[in-house]
Amino acid sequence: MPQSYPQDSVGIVTPQTIRFDQPLSLACGRQLDHYELIIETYGTLNADASNAILVCHALSGNQHLAGYNSADETKPGWWDSAIGPGKPIDTNTFFVIGLNNLGGCHGSTGPQSINPDTGKPFGPDFPIMTVSDWVESQARLADHFGIQQWAAVVGGSLGGMQALQWAIDYPQRLRHALIIASAPKLSAQNIAFNEVARQAITRDPDFNNGHFYESGKVPKTGLMLARMLGHITYLSDDGMRDKFGRELREGKLSYDFNPQFEVESYLHYQGERFSTAFDANTYLLMTKALDYFDPAADYGDNLAEAVHNAQCKFMLIAFTSDWRFAPERSREIVDALVAAERQVSYAEVDSDHGHDAFLIPTPRYMDIYAAYMKQVANDIPSTAKENH
Repeated sequence: MPQSYPQDSVGIVTPQTIRFDQPLSLACGRQLDHYELIIETYGTLNADASNAILVCHALSGNQHLAGYNSADETKPGWWDSAIGPGKPIDTNTFFVIGLNNLGGCHGSTGPQSINPDTGKPFGPDFPIMTVSDWVESQARLADHFGIQQWAAVVGGSLGGMQALQWAIDYPQRLRHALIIASAPKLSAQNIAFNEVARQAITRDPDFNNGHFYESGKVPKTGLMLARMLGHITYLSDDGMRDKFGRELREGKLSYDFNPQFEVESYLHYQGERFSTAFDANTYLLMTKALDYFDPAADYGDNLAEAVHNAQCKFMLIAFTSDWRFAPERSREIVDALVAAERQVSYAEVDSDHGHDAFLIPTPRYMDIYAAYMKQVANDIPSTAKENH
């Protein structure tokens, strides 16, 4: 990190690891006898723990939302644009928790963790996780901090699915749900993209049926291909055209099969970087959690019935060029909430950034985000404000 950083940065942040010894029963029929969650927190929890925000991450996200983990770090957390003093999630007002979900590869219990039954990493034997499982573990995290009710649960993409599941599973434990660039369930096309990515990983010779830790090798090629495929779906056609067009790296064709266009070089860079930073078994788990998410399935495929008991207010934000989780998918959730007579606001933001738009601080998006978070702040109980 630079020796000085912006006044709206949370600065240096130290991750915390919290151990849970109460067994966690999972949707797949198995249980974790004990587990750890790695988290980061920003801001100060008020006296009655009513100003807490939970931020849920997307497929490849983690607990490092904002600020820097060391003085040497040059790039802040993945949602630094939205979290900090004076930012939409204002840490002068809110106490913010970010975590790495179970099954993750950034410090929470997951495939890289040691299986107590074997003394070796879980690898592919780590249980399949669902969004409901994550919400249950997050509820226990709230209990750990004495948080009876979140001021808001916030997330983009897969994180937005968790916010929706929170409103369904624990209706009394959150006042607001912000669901950004998300969907009520995956389309067949999205499931197909996930399966191609999984096939790229599992067919890599170094995957070794998921038991690759002992070999010292990782399925780098498979992970690289999975990330390249995923990254294409996170961008938009207009955005890729504006950023890359048909620009050549060397200014002329080389008439061979090496990367020659700038977009090819960019994808190779993204894939290479990801293949050394992310765990293959975690990638499989996260995509399966996406595939399985379908809260309406337990309510006769009626989403309005699924959200009928929700008590929080909802804010949904979608982006015009997002074809992975298109605006009509957010409107499905809005329509269900309206049918269930829940309080809901909706904004559709013009953007050329595709699905990645939820991570990019475009002015209108940030203005909408900040305006809604002021409402969240206004809904903190008045006694808590006086004591804060």
